Amino acid sequence: MSTDNLQPQAQHELMPELTKRYYRISDVAEILDIPASTLRYWEKEFTIIKPKRNAKNIRFYTPKDIETIKMIHYLVKEKGLKLDAAQAMIRRNKDGVSKRFEVVERLKDIKRRLQELEHSLVLS
Repeated sequence: MSTDNLQPQAQHELMPELTKRYYRISDVAEILDIPASTLRYWEKEFTIIKPKRNAKNIRFYTPKDIETIKMIHYLVKEKGLKLDAAQAMIRRNKDGVSKRFEVVERLKDIKRRLQELEHSLVLS
């Protein structure tokens, strides 16, 4: 199904499948629609973000790193937590936060699919 006819917010929620083993910071920034400077800052603030680096000190993020960053984005940008509060929540209950985040992501996907269906019915 084409995403051309989706509402702008639904297009923003789409994320490509993470098929590569490693991603550069520019790729991650584009995938998550977050400035690279934010990623670098969060890397300093959150000890759970640990991208690998090569001899030239270039960051390489794994799909697991990207999922962690998505979780932090959810806590900070969507739930409105301060960085300290988000970090404390992750430290206290990372599995619980991760599961809650997964549920929210699934619900967003269901909403997006329903919007696609509604849009296709309107066009029919």
